[in-house]
Amino acid sequence: EKAVNLKKDLAEMQEWMTQAEEEYLEKDFEYKSPEELENAVEEMKRAKEDVLQKEVRVKILKDNIKMLAAKVPSSGQDLATELNIVLENYQLLCNRIRGKCHTLEEVWSCWIELLQYLDLETAWLNNLEERVQMTENLPDKLDAVNDALESLESVLRHPADNRTQIRELGQTLIDGGILDDIISEKLEAFNARYEELSHLAVSRQIALEQQLQTMRETDHMLQVLQENLAELDRQLTSYLTDRIDAFQMPQEAQ
Repeated sequence: EKAVNLKKDLAEMQEWMTQAEEEYLEKDFEYKSPEELENAVEEMKRAKEDVLQKEVRVKILKDNIKMLAAKVPSSGQDLATELNIVLENYQLLCNRIRGKCHTLEEVWSCWIELLQYLDLETAWLNNLEERVQMTENLPDKLDAVNDALESLESVLRHPADNRTQIRELGQTLIDGGILDDIISEKLEAFNARYEELSHLAVSRQIALEQQLQTMRETDHMLQVLQENLAELDRQLTSYLTDRIDAFQMPQEAQ
């Protein structure tokens, strides 16, 4: 009777493993939204816990069959063979569910990381847009133009590492068919805004550099002119002080 009960327990265990495999490993999942992906991750976590909890039952079965085999070798031998099959199938199920759970957790982590990088780069784009707007309607002063140019250039020196991560993470998820529509839409919007603002910022940078160069040249010309006028004023003052007749002065003084 004990052998019959153990045989029944082995059959039930095998049936449970078959159902678990069908439910958790053979279903075709499509992750088209973050909610679907998150639910799948939580489901696989529960599946992993559920499968690992059966380890106690498997151990009890194993111990009982060993005890029976020691007392009744003829009955125990057949059960031991069935037990080995169940143990192999159980270990395989555990490994596969662990693997799928780990994969889904990695995918979810990849999605979260992508969102974080998008948030960082979006904040940078907002800052860049603000700096570009600050270059409009500047006072016609060299210091104001120079400060605006330096401010814009400091933002443009932003490294490309984050954008590389966005591209690689997005492509990894899209290649796996995971959230591909949502990610493609997000990346398209981000890249379009990045290209537009980058081109606008570089154009403003070039315009400010040219404006700054012109203002510096003008300032230099004015400085030279002021120095010449000051020298001329000094000479004229000297002539007047010495009461020199105008016709005795050099032509340029006249």
